[in-house]
Amino acid sequence: MTVATLPDLPSPLAVVCHDAGAANLIFAWLRALAAERPQDAAQWRLVLDGPALRLLQARPVAGARVGSNLEGALQDVQAVLTGTGWASDLEHRARAQARVQGIRSLAVLDHWVNYSMRFERNGETVLPDQLWVTDPYAAAEAQRCFPRTPVLQQPNLYLMESVRAIRPLEAADDGILYLLEPVRAPWAGAHGGEFEALDFFAENVWRLTGASPFTLRLRPHPSDPAGKYDAWIARHAGLHAQLDDAASLPEAIARARWVVGAETFAMVVALAAGRQVVSTLPPWAHPCHLPHPEIIQLRDLVPRAQGTT
Repeated sequence: MTVATLPDLPSPLAVVCHDAGAANLIFAWLRALAAERPQDAAQWRLVLDGPALRLLQARPVAGARVGSNLEGALQDVQAVLTGTGWASDLEHRARAQARVQGIRSLAVLDHWVNYSMRFERNGETVLPDQLWVTDPYAAAEAQRCFPRTPVLQQPNLYLMESVRAIRPLEAADDGILYLLEPVRAPWAGAHGGEFEALDFFAENVWRLTGASPFTLRLRPHPSDPAGKYDAWIARHAGLHAQLDDAASLPEAIARARWVVGAETFAMVVALAAGRQVVSTLPPWAHPCHLPHPEIIQLRDLVPRAQGTT
């Protein structure tokens, strides 16, 4: 496994993203490279949808062109760089078409879980020519899952950017920021594991705060539809919870002492910024996949006899 200092991207290049995780990593690389070599940015062809498109609209990459035609974007490129989300088949189709056309394929793994599933659609598995990760934990998991595919560790510029934008914790900060995400797991009930984790948190938040007052802000995932958590907030009026209105994740983390959630990558950003981070996965869920030992497991604070469904 090789560790790079900055991605060496060929041009022309097709960039295909749907989910937010890998898109955040990729856009941070593109911004850094565009600042160094603006002539290369004109050779990048971005095909985006879903959360990735919204992220770029909020913060464009200077000089990069955005289109919607995958087939056109892959014409005469030297490589295709994709995310590995499971909310869409856009990235999978890009890798499959790149294989047919003999185009080098690079895929970014942005988390530490379900690696094999990310490359499977309708019984078809399409692996890239090279896997990109941003930390040793992901590198080890990628090498375990795909021993014949080269793995390259890239710098996590997105994490560095985010941490720089978060002001240090102040004594007056008493907020709890709950970072939401869809939880797709066998144990999750009909309403989704994210709500089971939320309920478990609501029952046990006092184990974190004691008798101290706190404010609770819920920050939906970029893929969550509007209004998804309105009914939950209404049912838990005693928590005085509100939707987080911060313009960015760093701004949201900046005003929180505690940052909680199931196992979203955004919790890693908060950890790097010096916040106390807690996983709210209940005792009947799978172990938290975030590999960072500093993350507190809320279920470890609950007596075993009480931590059951």
